[in-house]
Amino acid sequence: MASGDTMEILIPWNKETIQSDHGKDYIAKIPCYDGLCSIPSHIDYKSTIETFYNQYHELDYKPKAGNCTTILTFLKHIFGEQYEFGLDYLKILYENPLQALPILCLVSSERGAGKTTFLNLLKLMFGKNMTLNTNDDFRSQFNYDWANKLVIAVDEVLLDKREDSERIKNLSTARQFKAEAKGKDRQEVEFFGKFILCSNNETNFICIDNEETRYWVRKVLPFQNQLNCTSLIFFERLKAEIPAFLDFLINRPFHTENKSRMWFMPKQLETEALIKLKSNNKSLIEKEMINVLEMIFEDRDLDIIQFQLQDIIASMNNLNYRNLSISKVKEILVSKWGLSTVNSSYTKYIVFLDGTISTSPHKGRYYELSKDRFLKINY
Repeated sequence: MASGDTMEILIPWNKETIQSDHGKDYIAKIPCYDGLCSIPSHIDYKSTIETFYNQYHELDYKPKAGNCTTILTFLKHIFGEQYEFGLDYLKILYENPLQALPILCLVSSERGAGKTTFLNLLKLMFGKNMTLNTNDDFRSQFNYDWANKLVIAVDEVLLDKREDSERIKNLSTARQFKAEAKGKDRQEVEFFGKFILCSNNETNFICIDNEETRYWVRKVLPFQNQLNCTSLIFFERLKAEIPAFLDFLINRPFHTENKSRMWFMPKQLETEALIKLKSNNKSLIEKEMINVLEMIFEDRDLDIIQFQLQDIIASMNNLNYRNLSISKVKEILVSKWGLSTVNSSYTKYIVFLDGTISTSPHKGRYYELSKDRFLKINY
């Protein structure tokens, strides 16, 4: 490589080429395997698992007691008030690579925040077991190159299609994955990848629902230090401290306990950046529906609202909302909010342009929405 470092790559050779380069007797010296496997381990790494060749790579750095102040200062900048959670996240990556972890998202619209430096630090730590992808790499049907990686990072991410977010959140907890390479059949492999997304777009780099609990979104501020965290000098300091940092992780006790399938409880990872992302993922028509219901909740001081599809459509028409789509309103009520209808008598509310709300008894199939549920939807 240009830096002077070396990179190990498996390249297939045929028997004739080997014999031509090294002679016939050389073939007998080459170890044989029954197949390939990918078993992640950093502390007790084995290149051979029984009679299978382990495609997971040994790390370039070994733990060694020393000073890692620069790395710890940098991580405190990245994780802020969640610094201890960040250290736990990295400790789990190093000690227990099979443990599922939340999708870590680092966002900042400002330059010099250190998002890319963080990815580069992890790339040094986990070496060939981490890959830096583009949006197109993630969307491509050919995924074999990252199927057996521990860390799958996407820098400058913009996965704003619903299918993108569904795929990434499903993979974050998947144990099996269908990998596909060009010219080869798809094959099911064990999947243990962890996703890290970085973006300059703080509001809509990915689609996530209000109820989604698999994302950990952190806004990273510009690095306030005389030494620029994007400078080569700073990065060389980080690189030199990796052995000491690995030793620090091993000897540091966990700050949190494993209490969910992704270790952390959703409440622990709740941030203003996550709330902002969820809020901006609402479509205009959903925001207008929320506005209508909020007016009724506040005006009548209700704990529960009961309404038919036609009621909310009438209110939206009265308020001159132009993005009205009956099918879209129903889709949001049923598919996104998870509401179902009940057939009985209820109180009908209709909002008018001047802010007044009419009330009348009605009977038929209606949706029921509690104020607590509504607050979560409007979160």
